[in-house]
Amino acid sequence: MTNAVPDPQSEDGRRAWAEARLGHRFENPALLRRALTHSSAARGNASYQRLEFLGDRVLGCAIAAKLFAAHDEAEGKLTARLHALVEGPANAEVARHLGVEPYVILEPSARMKGLAATDNVLGDIAEALVAALFLDAGWDKANAFVLAEWGRLEASGRKSLVDPKSRLQEWALKRRRGTPSYIVLHRDGPDHAPVFTIEARVRGEPPVQASGPNKQEAEKAAALLLLESLPQ
Repeated sequence: MTNAVPDPQSEDGRRAWAEARLGHRFENPALLRRALTHSSAARGNASYQRLEFLGDRVLGCAIAAKLFAAHDEAEGKLTARLHALVEGPANAEVARHLGVEPYVILEPSARMKGLAATDNVLGDIAEALVAALFLDAGWDKANAFVLAEWGRLEASGRKSLVDPKSRLQEWALKRRRGTPSYIVLHRDGPDHAPVFTIEARVRGEPPVQASGPNKQEAEKAAALLLLESLPQ
């Protein structure tokens, strides 16, 4: 008989995932839970937002130190490298690689709309996880995690680090398809956790729809879906 896989929405499931993918057993499991909790499902201030604030700084420091040591370049070039690695799309890519989505804690209606798969939520959680590791185990653990995950991303040179809306516009203009358009189809959810559904169009191609917590993220998600369907 094989052992059952823990429910990803259970404490056991989150702990097992953290040990397997983050390489850490949390002394304070509440930190892990908080790092995965969206504001729609939080009570009081117990969402990932405060951890995200700290994680952004820890992540930036770790990446800046790595780039400073690896590249003998002027400040401007180092800054450009830093921004490419620590902004939303890059952080979301790290979260996807870690398989974060099933473990995100959020309001059921928001999950149904696909909020757990958006760059905005996943990127924020990636930063919150860095903070959780820092608070639970210290700088060395958090730094090692950042160097492993964001270092992998830097080495891969994936196109996902580029804004998908810019990539879609470049694709369309090169083929004389005009400028892509984005239409807001509807807005759902409560004020503290809105969900926007956007339709993206390029002349001569079937439109696609995607959702996000704001217009910008929904447009990015729709642009990415459309890009994936287009001939390259």
